[in-house]
Order: sequence, then C-alpha cells, then structure tokens
Amino acid sequence: MPRALITGITGQDGLYLAELLLDKGYEVFGLIRGESNRQRTVVEHTVPAVKLVEGDLTDLPSLIAAIETAAPDEIYNLGAVSVVGQSWQQAELTGEVTGMGVLRLLEALRTVTGDDMSRIRYYQASSSEMFGKARQVPQTEETPFHPRSPYGVAKTFGHYMTVNYRESYGAFACSGILFNHESPRRGHEFVTRKITRAAARISLGLQDSLALGNLDVRRDWGFAGDYVEAMWLMLQQDEPGDYVVATGETWSIRELLDRAFARVGIADWRPLVTQDDRYLRPAEVDCSIGDASKARAVLGWKPTVNFDQLVQMMVDSDLEIERLSAGNNTR
Repeated sequence: MPRALITGITGQDGLYLAELLLDKGYEVFGLIRGESNRQRTVVEHTVPAVKLVEGDLTDLPSLIAAIETAAPDEIYNLGAVSVVGQSWQQAELTGEVTGMGVLRLLEALRTVTGDDMSRIRYYQASSSEMFGKARQVPQTEETPFHPRSPYGVAKTFGHYMTVNYRESYGAFACSGILFNHESPRRGHEFVTRKITRAAARISLGLQDSLALGNLDVRRDWGFAGDYVEAMWLMLQQDEPGDYVVATGETWSIRELLDRAFARVGIADWRPLVTQDDRYLRPAEVDCSIGDASKARAVLGWKPTVNFDQLVQMMVDSDLEIERLSAGNNTR
C-alpha cells in the first residue's frame, strides 16, 4: 500500500486529493497544526480514513518528525497562507509559511532521506500568481515570472527552491503551476465562493447586497477536483518536471456574476452588487490564462468540468447549505 503525506489537508485541494489517493488504495497522512485546530473536524468528517499528524511549516523539527512518522512514498505540499488579497496585510506570515515553509519541508525531506532524496517523491503547489504581470498570453512553463503580491512572491520563492533541490540533490520534485481552481469546498473569503454564496443567500432573502472590488479582472477558473488528479499524475512519471495546469479559458468577475445570479433566477445582478475600494488590491493581475499543453501531452490530463458547470455546482451547493442553515435557525 503506497503512503502519502499531505500538507494543507484542511483546504479544498487537500480534501479532494485525500479522497483521490484513498480511492487509489493509498494510506494517507495529513499534516495539521495543533491538536485544537478547528479545521480538524472537517478532515475527520470528510475523509475519516486520513491519519492526522502534527506539524507546522514554520517549524523544521516538527516536519522531520512528521515525515518519519508517516514514512511516505509521496509528499504533497499544499500548505500555504493562500488568500492573495490578505497577503499584503500578512506579508511576513505569508513569506514564512508559503515561501520559507517550502524550504523547511524540502530540508526535512533531505534530512530524512539522506543520500537518496529521490526515494520520496515531492509535489509543490506552485501558482499562476507567480506570473503576475504576465509577459505572454497564454502563460506556459517557460513564461517569466513577475509576481504582483506577497503571496505570488512567496510562491515564486518556493517554486525556485523546489527546482534547486531537484537540480542540487537529485530530488524527485515536481511543481504544478496551478491556475485558479474552485469548488463548493472553497473558503468564503475567496471571491468565487463569496459570489456563489451571496447569490444563494440573496435569492433566499437572507442577504440584501454584495460588495466586491475590481469586476473587470479575468481568471482561468477550473475545478479543484480535476486539478488534484494532475498533482498525482506528476508524481507517477519517470522523470520529475514542472507543469502548468489550467483550462485555457479566461472569464471576468462580471461573467461569473452573470452565471451565478442567473442560476438562482436573478437576471440583473447590478442593483445588488456594489464596488468597494476596500477590496481593491495595491497591485492587480488583470488577466490570467494558462496553456496546459505539456500536461495534456505528458500526463494525459485534461479538465472535465467547464466554467458553467463549475458555477452551477457551487451555487447549487450554497443553496442547499443556506436552506439547511436557515431551516435550523428557525427551529
């Protein structure tokens, strides 16, 4: 039975990846920070077969201990301070976890494996935010990076550190440069879930309006459940490498609003949505779109959920959640 260790197990990607690996017969370990972590119950409810081990990306000894306990064949580093907009307010923490955390985990891996670092395969969750002010459209594995947020800068550091350990120590280390990927498990602080949840609540009379920032930015949005399969496929190859994972399509916030509100029967969302300067970023990524040709050719990967299906999935889930919550609150 193969064994895998996942950091960031409490996030949407961690949960989907754990389900995928368990279905494939893996013994799965999830790194979690602290016994009292409030997300612990989410993991225990969603993927009860996962074994949780304590560790912290800011603490090297705890990472060494976690790897020794899990004795994994594969490590998936999904852990990060991951809300891009908040990274300006938490720049130092973002750097420590999202950037330096990668170095600590790689160093823990090197410490445990000694001279044979490649015996435990490593996946690094890189990000399209590394491209930032992109110099070509669409973006490929060869596109230069120009990050526009502390989060993007930290992810760029982690990406290059992964490449460095591969080239310096022979690590079987892969980076997935994932473009935006969403799901009903996305946190409420992310704009996609903020919109789908608001559409559901407004249609049910539970909320009056929605405040957003820049409505004209465009993103390449895919389904998180598709993207975790690409992560696994990278570690099944004969040679390690880096891959863009994307749909190759780009959509604006306005188009996301169109579809989300249409799903709940509201034809015109404009009277319900306000633009608030508090949600504008100091430096914005105006448009992102990825070219996943390498992932298609080498991994045989392609997305199965399109943009319309993704929005419908998220809105329908939020409708069910809000109806249930409203019903419980009236009892």
